[in-house]
Amino acid sequence: MRLDKFLKVSRIIKRRTVANEACDAGRVLVNGRPAKASLSVKEGDIIEIQFGTSSVKAEVLNVAETVKKDEAKELYRYL
Repeated sequence: MRLDKFLKVSRIIKRRTVANEACDAGRVLVNGRPAKASLSVKEGDIIEIQFGTSSVKAEVLNVAETVKKDEAKELYRYL
């Protein structure tokens, strides 16, 4: 699954266009490397997103095309 779509489906970032812009700006790292929005995400990847002065680090636990709002938190865990 594409990185920008995973960020939207997991609700880490609310909109896919915002996720796309964050990737283009170089604020999203996957396994320690800057990632483009088209990068394929798989289980076990570590995603780090920089929001201004703070950053969020999460591990991908599951990849699903669609999930309900309540189940979205099961796709990742914060580190």
